[in-house]
Amino acid sequence: MRCNRSKGPNVGSFDPLTGKLVPFFNPRFQVWRDHFELEGAIIRPLTPETRVTVKIFRLNNEDRILERQSLLEIRNFLIVTDFGDTP
Repeated sequence: MRCNRSKGPNVGSFDPLTGKLVPFFNPRFQVWRDHFELEGAIIRPLTPETRVTVKIFRLNNEDRILERQSLLEIRNFLIVTDFGDTP
């Protein structure tokens, strides 16, 4: 629910690197592993779409990183990178 509140009615935002307006990452049409990397508990964006997604959805806020780190430590964190495909 936190993500939806951050997103609001927006379908995209300005890329912090290029300043161009781009849509958010869409998991229905885009493959996670092509657009993000998981570096420890940090989600690294690889494309303009994912830079705005990480920024607006606050995916790397401190509380989320700490939660992800805790889940990684107990091996209870899983990223589905494609339907039926896990790391």
